[in-house]
Amino acid sequence: MELLGYFLSALTPLNILMALGGVVLGTIIGALPGLSATMAVAVLVPFTFTMDPATGLIALGAIYTGAIYGGAFAAILVNTPGTPSAIATTFDGFPMAKRGDGNLAITLATLASVFGGLVGGIFLLLLSPPLAKVALAFGPPEYFWLAIFGLTLISALSVGNTLKGLIGGCIGLMLAMVGVAVVGGDIRFTMDTQMLLGGFDIVSALIGLYCIPVLIDLVATPDPHLKVEQGNRGIRLFEAFGIAWKSKFNVIRSSVIGTIIGILPGAGGSIAGLVSYSEARRSSKTPEEFGNGAPDGIIATESANNATVGGGFIPTLVLGIPGTPPDAVILGALLVQGIKIGPTLFAQQGEIVYTFIFGLLIATALMLPAGLLIGRYAYKSIASIPKTVLVPTIAFLTVVGSFAIHSNLHDVQMMLALGVIGWILNRYGFAPSPIVLGLVLGQIAEQGFVQSYLIGNATSNIAGMFFGRPISLAIVTLAAFTLLYPVLFGNRKERARKRAVAAAKNYAETDGETAKADEAALSEPVINPVAHLKGVIAKPRDTAGMGIVVLLVLMAVWAITQTSEMSPLGSVFPITICAALIVFSIVLFAMNLLRKPAGAKSGDQAGESVSRRIALIVVMGFWVVAIPLTGFWVAAILAFLSLARVSCYEDMPAKRIIVETLAGFAIVTGLYWLMADVLLIRMPAGLLF
Repeated sequence: MELLGYFLSALTPLNILMALGGVVLGTIIGALPGLSATMAVAVLVPFTFTMDPATGLIALGAIYTGAIYGGAFAAILVNTPGTPSAIATTFDGFPMAKRGDGNLAITLATLASVFGGLVGGIFLLLLSPPLAKVALAFGPPEYFWLAIFGLTLISALSVGNTLKGLIGGCIGLMLAMVGVAVVGGDIRFTMDTQMLLGGFDIVSALIGLYCIPVLIDLVATPDPHLKVEQGNRGIRLFEAFGIAWKSKFNVIRSSVIGTIIGILPGAGGSIAGLVSYSEARRSSKTPEEFGNGAPDGIIATESANNATVGGGFIPTLVLGIPGTPPDAVILGALLVQGIKIGPTLFAQQGEIVYTFIFGLLIATALMLPAGLLIGRYAYKSIASIPKTVLVPTIAFLTVVGSFAIHSNLHDVQMMLALGVIGWILNRYGFAPSPIVLGLVLGQIAEQGFVQSYLIGNATSNIAGMFFGRPISLAIVTLAAFTLLYPVLFGNRKERARKRAVAAAKNYAETDGETAKADEAALSEPVINPVAHLKGVIAKPRDTAGMGIVVLLVLMAVWAITQTSEMSPLGSVFPITICAALIVFSIVLFAMNLLRKPAGAKSGDQAGESVSRRIALIVVMGFWVVAIPLTGFWVAAILAFLSLARVSCYEDMPAKRIIVETLAGFAIVTGLYWLMADVLLIRMPAGLLF
């Protein structure tokens, strides 16, 4: 009965209004690259101090869960995760949108997000104290192997490019080492520049590696960005319900995985989404559809990353250990309100904490109508916007989003540089996802590795520290299985298909008698790594990829030479990762040497404009350089109008040019006002403005 009273307390009109407003605001913020959940929660924390503690916490929790869900909008519509937890949503969300199923993808993401959030909230409500003990069982080795497990997952998901996925993960880990070492405090790989002293910001890198390549390819052709649906098919709710019901085990499994991973401080939605995505693909009857617009991929990712919200609050409330940056901000708000965090919280201040949990569940439920209403118009609006407005608007969001994180132009410069490099790497098979995930997990991996190394060295048992703990061994086994699965079982489905065709042919030719050849074929070994290796070598030689890995080896060798000036704490992890990068690169190079040379092929498809791609990069480069001179607003207006011309493939009448120019002024001015006057971000002033 006590829980019923707390539930009724959460149902007051003010609490429901705060929950609904928080979800809507969080969804919009999460959909805009660069405007993270952490920023939204941190900016609004002071406004909650005048509220009742439970009401204020409900508002913050609603913004948090809405922002995690909102990341799916950008992932599906523009192939850019609004938040790091939506990385895996891009794998199938954007392909669905490109073929005209964007509304269906958004509806599936909404249903999965709501269910996952409710599962995480119910776990938080009923099982907080016992589940918090799971987090305490994880030490430094477990966190290190968990980060490596996340990287092996995304590498293995790079079908046919596992080695390139591992190399991409190593690149991301190396980017994460730039700046001040997380353990030991060494200054590393800054090339004596202050710009790199703070390292590469995760959100800036995410925006650059995902969004800039989309923009570069967007201006290369006059084709529309997304396929416009014929007729108004709306949100396709019943169709989405039918798909979700057929995938109910995927939804439940992914939600539980997300909750459990959310309990682990620092793990977050990135790992949860990838683990769930990998498990959904492994258990699917049609794994080849994943990455090409499979609804199950969206369902798995969005169920898991929203379940981490409730899961992450478990160690936050019970142990005082925040799992994510938004959790840390909300923990600070709890402490300011005089709430004592710890195992006795639920007994001594149950009214506040249980009302907050019920409010979080209500906010998650309200995400369904709010998300569907936003999604009903989001896809159609994005699909119908002409490129002359869409390209400069997305470009403006990338610049302002990168700048808004730390009010630092260096982040914008790094975003653009990484975006161009990412576009080049992506063209030769090095996907951005492993690089981004390596950067996201870099500090977790290094801290766990160095601490485990120190403890193992002090006890003269380094190997035992890394491989002698039960949970570590379980994670290592899972990571090894993930990497070896394509090698051992990758051709199983193709062999089964060939056997079925041969058996049918023999059956027809022998009037129903089974030939001896069929029996021999049926006894083929399931595990055949030699056949997999032959299949890999049979592919055409990737000469450009060979050139890139040579450059990567030289970069790794240079990085190792730089470690001579570092302390043992600061050098052990870079040396290990650089050695791994060299090994993976040499193996990839050797495999390409064994392949036959590829036939001549053009780097660009017919009809693609190289000059427009170069023009976009040049305009954005001048934009970044011009900001300190002209001011942010003036530089943005000039760049907006220039990019509109770069992306224009038709002779436009004067009226349309005037309308789109006025639209550009309105978009830039509106977003500038939002940043400067609402979010109170310090915008740079130049000589003109």
